[in-house]
Amino acid sequence: MSRGYAVLPAVVLAWLFGSSMLCPPAAGREVRLALSPQTLPAAPGRHALLPPETLIDGDAAPLYEKALQALPGKDRDEQMYECLNRPIDQLPVEQVERTLASYTASLKWAFKAARCRSCRWSEGEFEENAVWREGYRRLALAAELWAKLEIAREGYEGAVLALQTGFGMARHLGRAPTLLSRQIGLGVIVIMCRAVEEFVQAEGSPNLYRALAQLPKPLVDVEGVPEKEKKAAEETRLLVKRFDSHLTALQCVEAIRSYTASHGGQLPGTLAEITEVAIPNDPIRGEPFHYTRTGSTAVLESAVPDGGTEAARVRYVIAVKN
Repeated sequence: MSRGYAVLPAVVLAWLFGSSMLCPPAAGREVRLALSPQTLPAAPGRHALLPPETLIDGDAAPLYEKALQALPGKDRDEQMYECLNRPIDQLPVEQVERTLASYTASLKWAFKAARCRSCRWSEGEFEENAVWREGYRRLALAAELWAKLEIAREGYEGAVLALQTGFGMARHLGRAPTLLSRQIGLGVIVIMCRAVEEFVQAEGSPNLYRALAQLPKPLVDVEGVPEKEKKAAEETRLLVKRFDSHLTALQCVEAIRSYTASHGGQLPGTLAEITEVAIPNDPIRGEPFHYTRTGSTAVLESAVPDGGTEAARVRYVIAVKN
């Protein structure tokens, strides 16, 4: 599976990749998915990707600070990057368990923080502390590796908890007082989308159609940023719409996965053939996603936003596991 990205603002790219060994951004983002057919869960609320904000009546910000302070030395990150770049079926589970042990304390604090009712960030927190900004990238990557390990072990309930931790952190960052913090929240969404892409390909993994549909749109909002950042917010506003399109495309993927489960593993000829659930439109244009099937393979892709290039398009090449 490609780990490439659509073109992002330089500040987000620098935050996403840092000094890591993850693959650099590709010219576009094409991801090959081998879907494991799965019907929708009977209970609509199962496997939510955001934890309820009412679980903990407290402030998340000091808990995130503890999570960052508990991160291991950066020398441990190389092992994490190596594991993240491995396909699920080649994942060295024991090595991943040893690697994640170094991040356990941080993930526990982040897990708790993501479930807090409020998050009262200090205004200068992200601008004045580059170490903290990088810390959120490391924390999100650790949550991705946690999800990946659970998927490899078919521990899907645990994988959902990892996804909730990452998406919950993105939600809190998306409400912070500065534009940079919200851009970091968008970076967390990119990382967690990769984990969802792994999830939907796993044999027996629950269908996340309803969970993706229930995510707020947008999950990260750039409205209400300080007046001095209004002009810079315009580019980020377009980025928010593109990431909403990415999440919505994944919802379509799950609708397709449900269709294959009830049609003998066959992909639909068109999206209109899917009648069990509603197929959402692409937020970029407010029109259906482009979908074509050729034999045993289909392509689902988003529109190109105004002023964008092909590099801004999300493109899934979809097949069904035998």
